[in-house]
Order: sequence, then structure tokens, then C-alpha cells
Amino acid sequence: MLKLGVIGSNWITERFIDAAKASDSFTLQAVYSRKIDNAKLFAQKHQASDYFDSLEALANSNVDAIYIASPNSLHSPQAIQMMKAGKHVIVEKPIASNFALAQEMYQVAEEQGVILFEAYMSSYLPNFDIVRQSIPKLGKLRKANINYCQYSSRYQKYLNGENPNTFNPAFSNGSIMDIGFYCIAACVELFGEPQSIKAHAALLESGVDGHGSVILNYGDFDAVVTHSKVNDSYLPCEVQGEDAALQIDMISLCQSVEWHQRGQSPRSIAVEQHANPMYYEAKAFAKAIKSGRIHSVDKQRALITSKVITEIRAQTGVVFPADQ
Repeated sequence: MLKLGVIGSNWITERFIDAAKASDSFTLQAVYSRKIDNAKLFAQKHQASDYFDSLEALANSNVDAIYIASPNSLHSPQAIQMMKAGKHVIVEKPIASNFALAQEMYQVAEEQGVILFEAYMSSYLPNFDIVRQSIPKLGKLRKANINYCQYSSRYQKYLNGENPNTFNPAFSNGSIMDIGFYCIAACVELFGEPQSIKAHAALLESGVDGHGSVILNYGDFDAVVTHSKVNDSYLPCEVQGEDAALQIDMISLCQSVEWHQRGQSPRSIAVEQHANPMYYEAKAFAKAIKSGRIHSVDKQRALITSKVITEIRAQTGVVFPADQ
């Protein structure tokens, strides 16, 4: 069993811990939080023997791998610190604040001989793989509409004059870095690097984007992305070919996938997935560690996604302190 340490004590960390345990590959060894009392309580709750309020102490511990679920702006420095201490790292999406930092992170991983893994759960879902395998069967691709709009539970706090991390550029946040990431990463995974990018966004007074739209051009077809953290959408996603189309309920979870072909009734091609959607990425991370190498496709997708999102921010005027 691989000994796991975690940075962060929020709900997503708890979900990954459950997924890691369910994968039968990890045992939780250590917890880090900025406040030692929080670290202790979280460690006790999840039966971890060690807890720290010092990143240096965590780096010097005997864990094999670290899961990082801190604010986006901290992903790069924390991951680099852990990798330089010889730890394998799985870091929540987005892997870094910008493309340059993502490149630096993978360079450090290569130099240190450790695994760097972006926790983009969608890529490892069985139903996303069904979508991936079905794309060539659609005929010549003509359109893709990838939509993810969800009203943030923290938006009202922002409207009330508070400054939640979700809408704070100091933490490299905003719609394209959170909700929009799933859309862009899915397009990169399914279609590759776009030939051109056109992006628009509505910026909040804090400086981050509340919502936006992106056209990714792939020559013969466009992938149109809509994303938002200030309103809800109930539309599914679609990939349209000349012969057939796929309809996906939610690009991040892919719980429902339907095959649509003219003259025929729609049919489901989805399978039942694990109750915890992070289960599959936990297994993939463990497999990478045990094999000693990350799949080149995972690294390429992470880097291209970071490159595309960095360009989107450049076009829409979203600037982070981490860019300086």
C-alpha cells in the first residue's frame, strides 16, 4: 500500500481520501493544514497517524505520495516543494495558474524521477472513455457544444461584499479556471490542440471572469464552450458528426451518454460508474506510481489544457498575481 499525505481539509480532499481507500492502493498517513488544530481533527476523522502545520515537515515525512487540494495559486509551489523531497504528487485541476508554471512542474518531476499527475477525474471515467471511443464512429465531425454553467454557492457572499476564494484573482480563480476547465480539458482530450481560439468573458469587479464563451477551431469544425459560475444551465453537451451525434448530460461526470442517429430512437451507451467519481483517477495515479511512469497522453493533455486556458485568459483580460 502506498502511504498518502494530503494538503487541504475540505470536502474534495475527503472525497479523494475515500476514493484512494476504495482503490485498495493507498493508506492515509499524513494531513497538512495551516492550522494544527484543523490538521489534528481531520487526521483523527480519517484515521491518519501524522498531522502537520508545516509543509517542510510533510515533505520530510515518510509518505510516498501527496494529494494537493489547496487554492489554485498554491498548486505549483507546493507541488514543486513536495517533488523536490522525492514525493509523487497528484494535484487538483487546474494543475497550475498558467502554462509556464505547468511546464516548470513537469520539468521538476522529470528531474526528480517522480510522478506528477493532474487530478482531472473526468478523463478516467468509464463513460468518458465510451465518449472517446465513440468519436470516430460519428462520421466527419462538424460541431461540438460543451456546456458547464453552475451558480456558485459562494456567489452570494461575493455580492454581499465578501471576498471568497472562488472569485479572488490572488488564488488564480474564476469561471474558466474552475467550471470552464472541464470543458476545455474535455475538448483537448477528445479533439487535441485547437488551431485557433476566440474567447469572450464577463469580468467581475474582483478581476476574475464570472462567465464566458470560447470557440475552439479545429479546421472543419468548431467546439463551442460556454461556462459560468454566476448562473445555471440545464442543457446537455453534444458532439455532432455527419452520421451521428453524442449527447452527454454533464461533461465533468458523464453519467448519461446517448447515441443519436437520424431515423433511429436515441439509445443509452453509458455504463454504471463507481459512486465516487474520483475512484478511477486514484487507481490511475497508483498505477502510474507503480509503473514508474505517467502516460504521455495525460501529461500532454494537462499541458495543452493549461496552454489553452492561459491564452483564453490573455484574450479576456484575466490576470493573476501568479502571472507576474
